[in-house]
Amino acid sequence: QVQLVESGGGSVQDGGSLRLSCAASGDTSGRSCMGWFRQSPGKAREGVASIASDGSTNYADSVKGRFTISRDNAKNTLYLEMNSLKPEDTAMYYCAARGGPRFLCRPTSTFNTWGQGTQVTVSP
Repeated sequence: QVQLVESGGGSVQDGGSLRLSCAASGDTSGRSCMGWFRQSPGKAREGVASIASDGSTNYADSVKGRFTISRDNAKNTLYLEMNSLKPEDTAMYYCAARGGPRFLCRPTSTFNTWGQGTQVTVSP
């Protein structure tokens, strides 16, 4: 069983930056792909970014060039560096993990292990 715990959320102004972290514990061997998702009230959950065990990444068009996903496999920690934040980035951000082949490691894929989320609020 894998446990995921997010941290680093908070409130910033338009144009600000935040760095989210996700600490993974337990048996992570079958969860080589990790990703960040977000959901705001009244909207569907959106895949933000994903990263495979070899470091290959994919991003949603809405965050390309502003967000960077990375991972430290030695520390079992996932990161999301968010720059040039906009009010529309306001959401609960979730860390997630899945196994399977690398070509399925995309923010549009189905993930089966989830953290509890951390809130990000961007004010105008």
